[in-house]
Amino acid sequence: MTAATSPDAGPATSPDAGPATSPDAGPVTFADAAAATAPGPGGSAQPARPWLDGRPIEGPPVPPEWYAAYYAQHKPDVITRFAQRLWTRSPVWAAPLALLVCMGGAVGYTLASHPAEAGAGDPPTCLLKYTTGFVCPGCGGTRAAWYLLHGDLPAAARHHAIFVFAVPFLIYMYVAWAGQRLFGWRLPQFSASPAVVVAFLAVWGVWSVLRNLPWAPFTAFYV
Repeated sequence: MTAATSPDAGPATSPDAGPATSPDAGPVTFADAAAATAPGPGGSAQPARPWLDGRPIEGPPVPPEWYAAYYAQHKPDVITRFAQRLWTRSPVWAAPLALLVCMGGAVGYTLASHPAEAGAGDPPTCLLKYTTGFVCPGCGGTRAAWYLLHGDLPAAARHHAIFVFAVPFLIYMYVAWAGQRLFGWRLPQFSASPAVVVAFLAVWGVWSVLRNLPWAPFTAFYV
């Protein structure tokens, strides 16, 4: 005779199926997995792993000794450690203010030195131009800045077109960075890819060579 089975009794459970796991039991940890797969009395014991056994099996952390080994091999130098310590301990407004002071000093020097009023016989301040007669990639930048501060864009571009081209990008980069750091502004951050940087430097180099050529129209850009 076969015993009747109630519809609500559920399927029979095999003794080898293991204990049922409650949904509130939490994730399976590495310690649980090690205990479930531990060898018999004659097997070797599992090593102690306090940094790992309590973690969920799907996401163990990096062992602490790995960090120590990496730091020992890549220990920063004294200057880098000083800069990092100064950066972390400084107030949030210190870096934008320091950069603003540097830019203000450069503007003040440009206005006070009157670089566009130098005479034709005055010795150049550029060492390369003074010794060889060739203008370097930065020659004319101070005069271009002076003309920009006085609103004369054509004269500024004649003295250093690359500098005039870069100024709006530099100003925007500072405003976006300082605004986000100080006031939480969400302005798009300007970032140049390596290809853009290489192209910019290449154009700057070619332009620096062309304005040293002794033929028209390149002589118009000699400063």
